[in-house]
Amino acid sequence: MRTLTEAALDAASPAAPGPGSFEVTAREPGSGARRATLQTNHGSFDTPMFMPVATAATVKGVTPRQLREDVGAQVLLANTYHLSVRPGAELIQRRGGLHRFMGWDGPILTDSGGFQVFSLSALRKVSDDGVEFRSHLDGAKMFFSPEEVVRAQGLLGVDIAMVLDECVEAAAGRERAESAAWRTLDWARRSLATERLPGQLLFAIVQGGMYGDLRTENAAALVDLGFPGYAVGGLSVGEERDVMIRLAADSIVPLPADRPRYLMGVGLPEDLIRFVGMGYDMFDCVLPTRNGRNGTLFTSRGKVNLRLARYAEDDGTPDPECACYTCRTFSLAYLRHLAVSGEMLGPQLASLHNLHFYLDLMQQMRAAIEAGEFTAWSARRIAQLEERSSL
Repeated sequence: MRTLTEAALDAASPAAPGPGSFEVTAREPGSGARRATLQTNHGSFDTPMFMPVATAATVKGVTPRQLREDVGAQVLLANTYHLSVRPGAELIQRRGGLHRFMGWDGPILTDSGGFQVFSLSALRKVSDDGVEFRSHLDGAKMFFSPEEVVRAQGLLGVDIAMVLDECVEAAAGRERAESAAWRTLDWARRSLATERLPGQLLFAIVQGGMYGDLRTENAAALVDLGFPGYAVGGLSVGEERDVMIRLAADSIVPLPADRPRYLMGVGLPEDLIRFVGMGYDMFDCVLPTRNGRNGTLFTSRGKVNLRLARYAEDDGTPDPECACYTCRTFSLAYLRHLAVSGEMLGPQLASLHNLHFYLDLMQQMRAAIEAGEFTAWSARRIAQLEERSSL
C-alpha cells in the first residue's frame, strides 16, 4: 500500500508528455535554429532530425538494427501510395501494422502520396475529389481521396500521417500553382475532419509552386486550421538551388514556433545546415541511399566517386573524420572493388556510411545549438562542405 506521502508526490508529478508534445529545449540566438523533442506513439525523437527514406517499408540495403545501432536513426519515412499499391495497407494491418511488418519499433512518418501526383503525372488524374492513379506496377486503377489517404495511414498504424497534397512541377504557371495550393488547403480541411488512430499526428503541407507570396498565404491559411505539425512541400522539383532556398525561407515565415516544421524531400548536407538555421526541424531525402547505390560517398572532404581508378590501390579510410562501420572496417580500394564488380555489398556499405554522415551531421547541429554556437559552427561547416571539391 502506498503511503500518503507517496500518493501526494504522485499527484504533484507532471503527467508524462503525450503524442504531439513538442518541447523546445534550446534556441540559437541570432538564427531560427532550435533543439527540440517530439513525442509520438512509438517514443520520441530529437530535432533537428533527418529521416532515412523507407519508401516501400525498407531503407534500401540497410537493416533496422543497422539503422539503430550503426546509423543512429530515430524515425523513418515510408510512403502511403507505394505501400497501398504493394502489398496493400489492409494486408499490413493484418500483419500487425507497419512497425511490426518491417521490424522497426521507433516512430514512422508516411508521406501521403502527394509527391507521386508530381512524379507519376502520366498515370494520374487530379480533381477536387482526389487523385485517380493507374498503378505503376500493373495499370490497375486506384482512387486516393483525402479521407482515404488518412484511413490508409491509420491501417498502417504510423505515428505521423501526412495530408494528401497536390505537388506541381517547377515550371507550373501561377494559375496552376494557385489552383493546386488551394485544393491542397481544402484537402487539409477534409483530412483534419477524418477520424484517426488515437495519438496519431497529422501534418499539413504547404504548397504554392515557385511563388513565395502564394506559399506564405497558403501556410497562413493552414496554420488557422490548427494542425499539430506543418510540412513544406513542392520543392526540389526541378527549380534552381537558390530558388529552392529562397522559397523555403518564404514558406516558414507563418509557421508557428510551438509546432514541428518539416521540409520535405531535401537536400544536400550544406543546405540542411541552412534550413536548420531558418528554423526547420525535420528532413528527408533519398540522396544518401541513392548516391550510395551509385557508388558515391558523402564525406567530410567532399563527395567521393568510388568508381574512379585512383582508388584501386588506396588503403586509406573513406572518411578520416567518420566513425561508421564502413569507415572503421574497409579501405577505399576494397569499396572501389565492390563498386566496379557490381557486388551487392558495395551499395550496402556506401549507403550505411552516407546515412551515418547525414545523421551525424544532425547530431553536430543539435550539439552546436545547445552550446549556443550554431551560427559560427554553421558558417565554418558550410564553407568546408562547399569548398572541398568532389574527389
